Amino acid sequence: MSYSKAALALALLAPWGLSQAIELNDDFALYLDAGVYSDYRTRGISQTQNDPALQGSATLSHSSGLYAGVWSSNVDFGLGSKTRQEIDYYAGYNWQISDDISLDTAYFQYEYPRQSALNYGEYFSQLTAYGAKLGAYYSDNLGGDQSYLYSYVGYETLLSAEVALDLRYGNVDLKDPLLLDGSGDTRDSYREWQLKLSKELFGLNWSASYVDTDLGDNECANYMGFDDVCSATLVLGANKSF
Repeated sequence: MSYSKAALALALLAPWGLSQAIELNDDFALYLDAGVYSDYRTRGISQTQNDPALQGSATLSHSSGLYAGVWSSNVDFGLGSKTRQEIDYYAGYNWQISDDISLDTAYFQYEYPRQSALNYGEYFSQLTAYGAKLGAYYSDNLGGDQSYLYSYVGYETLLSAEVALDLRYGNVDLKDPLLLDGSGDTRDSYREWQLKLSKELFGLNWSASYVDTDLGDNECANYMGFDDVCSATLVLGANKSF
């Protein structure tokens, strides 16, 4: 899911996120979003071999803080992969402790049509306080018996001219040492980071994100099959919420 699979659900409650909604009644609201991006990066790694992505989502939110939805994007893993789409289903609860503090927890199920062996689930939790974020995702069924923990810290704020700044620094910790470099050394974790600027203009939300990891070319090639999907890039995007 875009850079982080919970980004949509969290944005629904952020003052500079998706502010529009279709009010169904006093308790329920529907959030719709569609966007196009120059790349689809998750945890710093391209899911489209550095090609553009078309993404969309629908989230049903209840006044209690409960929400559920679906998110989708095109993908391209190469190496004979049959799937060309990712579909994410999610359900969670956002506890708005105060105007500036919230705790979001959710479960995500990732589905890849025509290649069900890639399907997996994730547990998610994020604490947000005065713009600072501390969060984690955990999966125990990635690629069969592989498990991993993705943890991160971040910060969101509004700059001048209504430009939103979103910073993130994360660590992906794998169960097994799957990252092999050119010298034959292995490790079981890597780091990734993002700096994102976005602004509402002409009815669209425009964004520019600098995304990078500390994976070397050989580590990237041995882990993902290609040496150019983990390196630094600028992701440009435009999305519309309804």
